[in-house]
Amino acid sequence: MPFIPHTEEDLRAMLKCIGVRDLASLFEDIPPQFKPKSFALPEGLSEMETCEHFERLAARNKELAACFLGAGFYDHHIPKAVDALAGRSEFVTAYTPYQAESSQGTLQAIFEYQTAMTRLFEMDCANASVYDGGSALFEAAMMAVRWTKRCKLVVDEALNPIWRGMLNSYTASLGLDIVTVPHNNGRSDIDALKKAVGMTEEADSARPWEEIEDAGDATPLPGKHENCAAVLVQNPNFFGIAQDFSTLFAHAKNYGALSVISAYPVMQAVLKTPGEMGADVAVADGQALGMPLSFGGPYLGIMTCKKELIRQFPGRIAGRTHDMDGKTGYVLTLQAREQHIRRAKATSNICSNQALCALRSLVHLCLLGPRGLVRSAELGMERAREAAARLCGLPGVQLLNDAPFGNEFAVRLPSDAAIPAERCARRGCVPGLPLGRYYPAMRDVLLVACTEKTTSRQIDLLVEEMRAAL
Repeated sequence: MPFIPHTEEDLRAMLKCIGVRDLASLFEDIPPQFKPKSFALPEGLSEMETCEHFERLAARNKELAACFLGAGFYDHHIPKAVDALAGRSEFVTAYTPYQAESSQGTLQAIFEYQTAMTRLFEMDCANASVYDGGSALFEAAMMAVRWTKRCKLVVDEALNPIWRGMLNSYTASLGLDIVTVPHNNGRSDIDALKKAVGMTEEADSARPWEEIEDAGDATPLPGKHENCAAVLVQNPNFFGIAQDFSTLFAHAKNYGALSVISAYPVMQAVLKTPGEMGADVAVADGQALGMPLSFGGPYLGIMTCKKELIRQFPGRIAGRTHDMDGKTGYVLTLQAREQHIRRAKATSNICSNQALCALRSLVHLCLLGPRGLVRSAELGMERAREAAARLCGLPGVQLLNDAPFGNEFAVRLPSDAAIPAERCARRGCVPGLPLGRYYPAMRDVLLVACTEKTTSRQIDLLVEEMRAAL
């Protein structure tokens, strides 16, 4: 039985109050096979013995010679100054900045982070972050549902399946209609997305879809088909393909739907930005900006939007103002959380934020500067093209399609991609992500990512190991 700091009399009184016989009765709903067999624990170790034990465990880790995994999470170079500055005690130990007068440093850092994000994505506003890319996508979808008072979400199948899974999970009990539009051999099918946004089975049959030629000229059809709250896409998409969604977003606007795009922050330095495309909400996972992979977190959910949607934003927004003496000051504003307003009016139940992770992203961006961020993106793209060309020189290996890609690409192999991937991993080289787990019809496809840290020597190793594995 676990340790509980109460006397026997305390326990009997509490059990009697709630009407159960003993502590074991509280766990009757747990099937026997899932209950612990015992709570017998070994004797405690000294500090030196504990350190030695964990050093032995750490020594069992196999050091990889090369890793080409991506799929939304990337091994970018992080300047040492990021750890040095973000690791300062005044940042690490700072709590939620409820009292503005004693939290000026934290509030200013959040405000500067918001400013950096709006400039990076060329959007009007940013919030003080949410947990990760998947939760940011969900929050953006809920912004659209509240704004439009509609219940249909059109989702591109080429959007990261991990985040789509989170979206499906979070919305499972909300009565929303999620329409997933299949990709076209790795490409986002813009025509099919337009059709899903603008028409349903209840649309007027006298106006077939083929008659609507261009998104900018499309006229909303009368009737129940205008039920789409938002269209959700990603750029570059899960397969690494870069596309321009401007016409799709214009089409969605014509039908009163919002446009939500999940973007790769580093690639925003060289690609057409969400703001340029006309997106209403742009989100991202900020892991690529100053955060190590860390076995899956903590990461950062970036959220930006147009000004008219700012009151639909979840979480915190920091603002800059002046005090009675005219001095610059920073405050929290538009806090649409259930801690601050009536629960029915709250836009989110997020009660914390990733401020320390946001600070890391801000420091990282400031250290790189515009030129450094562009160079990081360009180097990743250069290495990806080198790797793609070399891999496609192997028998039976070819690119998934001829679409433009960023620092990530997909290749078809002459066998189930999981088999050579496992063989390579056993030899210290992870060649990428086999896609059969997420796309059963693409079991022979391998997703390969490169960053500015990828070297020509590692690409040589990738090609050698893949040749042997195939």
